[in-house]
Amino acid sequence: MRKLFLIIFIMAWLSPDVFSKDTINILTTTEDLKSIAEAIGGDKVKVDSLGRGYQDPHFIQAKPSFMIKTKNADLFIRVGLELEIGYEDLIIDGSRNPKIRIGTPGHLDASEGVGLLEVPTTTKVDRSMGDIHPMGNPHYWLDPENAKIIAYNIAKRLSELSPSDEAYFQENLKAFNRKIEEKMVEWQKKMEPFKGRKVAIYHRSWPYFADRFGLKVACELEPKPGIPPSPGHLKEVIDIMRRDKVGLILMEVFYDEKPARFVAEQTGAKVIIVPNSVGGTDEAKDYFSLIDTIIGKIAEGFEN
Repeated sequence: MRKLFLIIFIMAWLSPDVFSKDTINILTTTEDLKSIAEAIGGDKVKVDSLGRGYQDPHFIQAKPSFMIKTKNADLFIRVGLELEIGYEDLIIDGSRNPKIRIGTPGHLDASEGVGLLEVPTTTKVDRSMGDIHPMGNPHYWLDPENAKIIAYNIAKRLSELSPSDEAYFQENLKAFNRKIEEKMVEWQKKMEPFKGRKVAIYHRSWPYFADRFGLKVACELEPKPGIPPSPGHLKEVIDIMRRDKVGLILMEVFYDEKPARFVAEQTGAKVIIVPNSVGGTDEAKDYFSLIDTIIGKIAEGFEN
């Protein structure tokens, strides 16, 4: 009997389907990744997120509770492009979980294959330039076409971790892509009347969204990414908005509204506070309702 148990143990260990069990535990850094991972993994996965959509994803704290969550993860998924710099390594090291270290099958950078925007052309990037990401703008999930790339990366990795469930993950991927394509028809139709319209933004969360739906970013309230607005810079923003007749300011839910409200008073523009992540507001319950919410609020802002 002992020999039989030993043989079964060895066969299970040598099998490529090492993760075959009731569920694969996934931990993501954002709720956007969580939503997409749930769509692809279905009932084969259990997904949790470190960050919440109402928080600035640049400043998640490396809490001991996050290390405990990470300890039990089979797959860790990050946005990448250094969005998680400053806390990811601390959390993974503190978890003492070797399965999810960078470079292992249990660690996935969701940005693989994404066409990146705002990759710095200068050879020197330092903190004097603000919160610049040397590899490109990390807010790529706000382009629904990039959500399909994220979903593909997740499906591919889950299939590698659990080969016996590959067909299941691939079917879920197809269903996700079909829904994106169906919704894109609806989203593009709603945004069509506003193509070419100029908007002001608070932080550089919006270039991928603007590029996909034909909006033009005229200016940013932050003088540099991650640097709070100064009176001098706000005067420049006001001048640009008056000159270019910019009527809308897009602002994330977690920044101080006062600078945007001041600019709006001086220019007659409307401040549209929108979630840039799943969970940022009650309406943005998953990836599809996130984009629904953003487009709905922008359309309302332009129309009223």
